[in-house]
Amino acid sequence: MKTSSRAVASLNITSDDMVGTGAEKTLIGKAKERLRSRKPTTTATKQKLSEKSKEVAVPSTRFSRMLNYGALAAGLSAGALNEAVKVQLGLQSGALIEGNVVLTEANMERIVETLCKVRGAALKLGQMLSIQDNNFIPAQVQHIFDRVRSNADFMPKWQIQEMMAAELGENWQDKFETFDVKPFAAASIGQVHQAVTKDGQTVALKIQYPGVAESIDSDVDALLSILAFSKILPEGLFLEEAATVARKELSWEVDYYREAECAMKFKELLKDEEEYFIAQYFPEVSSKKVLATELIQGVPLDAVAEMDQETRNKVAHSVLKLCLKELFELKLMQTDPNWSNFLYNKETDQLCLLDFGATREYASNFVDNYIEVIHSAATDNREGVSNGLTALGFQTGYETQAFIDANVDAVTILGEPFRVNEPFDFSQQDITNKIRDLIPVMMRHRLTPPPEESYSLHRKLSGAFLLSTKLKAKINCYDLFHETYLNYEKST
Repeated sequence: MKTSSRAVASLNITSDDMVGTGAEKTLIGKAKERLRSRKPTTTATKQKLSEKSKEVAVPSTRFSRMLNYGALAAGLSAGALNEAVKVQLGLQSGALIEGNVVLTEANMERIVETLCKVRGAALKLGQMLSIQDNNFIPAQVQHIFDRVRSNADFMPKWQIQEMMAAELGENWQDKFETFDVKPFAAASIGQVHQAVTKDGQTVALKIQYPGVAESIDSDVDALLSILAFSKILPEGLFLEEAATVARKELSWEVDYYREAECAMKFKELLKDEEEYFIAQYFPEVSSKKVLATELIQGVPLDAVAEMDQETRNKVAHSVLKLCLKELFELKLMQTDPNWSNFLYNKETDQLCLLDFGATREYASNFVDNYIEVIHSAATDNREGVSNGLTALGFQTGYETQAFIDANVDAVTILGEPFRVNEPFDFSQQDITNKIRDLIPVMMRHRLTPPPEESYSLHRKLSGAFLLSTKLKAKINCYDLFHETYLNYEKST
């Protein structure tokens, strides 16, 4: 994705306002003024680490990371052998998950422990699995990956010092009035600290873990091997294609210059949408592996599930509206559906958008065909759905009729929320149950992998639907989509 020139151009930044070239330029001048044009949003709620998060050094070399994966693989094998012997002797302890001798509770604990320790690409993939509906992943496994999503460990002080000195210079502390050495958040790629700049601005300072950018390929390969061995993922997936997409997206996410540019792009594009808020970026205390933005306080969307129905409806509506706007209007989407990438500020009634590392553009011809598929599903036009899926590359047209029928059924079922002009009750939806029954046929007869664009897109759309279900939202999706469709401008 060629974000740099387009993002900068959209803000009318001239060469006089920039220092450096390529991805490693520092943005100042007009960018800084524009980013400060919207009032920050604050609330008394303070984010904090999970109580289970620990101070653990990140393995920063490929060798040390592979040692951890090797130890995990050996542990899984030994645990599986132990359980297999127990089963044969009639001594099985009841710790198996769905009868799989690899998926014991002890082995799942080993997976969580390793992913939280190495972090990086492996933890990112584990977090992606955590947002899957438990109709597709056993509930016990879902619980494990929920812990992966929320319990990332954090770097010790000496490792923080090394990273900051490497990125901002040996005297990096002189750039701040205060710096909280313990982070308030830790994720797959980096951890976030609160700091105050010399001009008194309170910032969230995201510091990338050492070694994660250089270990993407080896991390992805190692985790996919482990997942294949443990048989967590259903058979029939095109894992190599999925891994290729994951590598590309992760290479974007470790480039904080790119993330800052994408955030500025969204800030400009959504400047008239008052229900959304995007944090200000501070280039003077940022680098390729350190990202400073204003500190935004709020509650994670998981917590919104405990709020009143009106608030839950509004938040779900804002998330779905944003998905449709990103894809069909902006053709630019932040594709990571992790719920921690959103905060809800009750004081200002805003959805705060965080983490733009996984942002990608979509080609006009892809979006042209995709909106017609969704419209056909929303109007129960099965022939239109099938033709659109072939045009997009989801099917070749030479599959068995059983596969084509199942493929069309799945998309038509997904169109249900957009089909009736009344509030759709996500708490009563059975969409995932219906689609789950179609998966065996789709996996068995698929001839081609889905198009590259669909991996992250469907992850984001599925995340929005699952969030709406978690919030038990009741919203009119018909109005949301059909207004978007009527206003859509095709490229040809």
